Amino acid sequence: MGRSLKVSQEYISRVKSSLQRNGYPSQQALADDAGFSLSTVKNFLNGKPIDHLNFIELCEKLGLDWQEISKTELISDDISLENSPFITGTPITHPRYFFGREKEVKRLFNLLKRHPLQNAAIIGKRRSGKTSLLHYLKTITTTPVNLLRPAQKSDWLRYPEHYQWVFVDFQDSRMASQEYLLRHILEGLEISLSGDCNLDRFMDIVSSKLNTFSIILMDEIGTALDRYSQLDDDFWSSLRSLGTNQTRGKLAFILAAHESPIELSKNTGHDSPFFNIFGYTTVLGALTETEALELINSSPISFAQEDIEWILERSQCHPFLLQILCREKLWSLEDGEIAEDWKEEGLREINPYLYLL
Repeated sequence: MGRSLKVSQEYISRVKSSLQRNGYPSQQALADDAGFSLSTVKNFLNGKPIDHLNFIELCEKLGLDWQEISKTELISDDISLENSPFITGTPITHPRYFFGREKEVKRLFNLLKRHPLQNAAIIGKRRSGKTSLLHYLKTITTTPVNLLRPAQKSDWLRYPEHYQWVFVDFQDSRMASQEYLLRHILEGLEISLSGDCNLDRFMDIVSSKLNTFSIILMDEIGTALDRYSQLDDDFWSSLRSLGTNQTRGKLAFILAAHESPIELSKNTGHDSPFFNIFGYTTVLGALTETEALELINSSPISFAQEDIEWILERSQCHPFLLQILCREKLWSLEDGEIAEDWKEEGLREINPYLYLL
């Protein structure tokens, strides 16, 4: 939990009017001067929680008494994300805010709802939603229905309580240590091990004690192959043996990467048969128009039809670009803006990510 501050409702008009009074022609000008993102400034001006130190600095820039206009809140990262209708720049971790990928989700769960469990690879460019999809698989079947969208499907598994999920983020440099990684996996599998944790002991204890259907989700595995010398071919081959021969069909791997596992192994000089066990590969691209419209229509303030059509055209239904353009439109509505400046801002924001199209 972290302490955040927000402008109390009765002071929002006063805070917004202080912008030009202090020589800032736009919100972007204030953001540039303070060294913050535009989203931080927009949240501040619209009475949404931001970090308390950032709040104080913005008040100083605008000549405001931060103690007078502020309201303190204790918020967690999950609550912050749940309060954000459109999420950009960070993976979506709560299934309520994950849209689309229905075909991919169905096929992935088809691999996991029958015995033996089967392995899969999720391939896509950066910002294509690979990490969000991994989180969705991990959480959707056990999230209470009242925390999901109306009619959002969650019954992908008949007995979800009989499954264990382990999320491994290879961008976490601690995973470069073989022992740290093995202990992380054991913790996720709820298997205790005292003393040293080497590969042989890990294999022995998992093969003898794993009695629950278990899925190990590996995000950004390319980083591990390219940088982590302790995760050598012997390590990967042992995981293959564990999944195919030692756990009676109760263990599966789902990995996310920029290219296929076989190509990744070749390009990084690895030669383990582990990278041949992924019988299903899905490549993430654009959403269907129906899925894109569901995301757009989740806005707490409805968009005009002509704006919806513009967003669909400019984003080409790619979820990351959709999120950015929807966010800019929603902010303009919350600010009471009538002009089309949000379109210009949206195009500027998505320009670095046009490689996704």
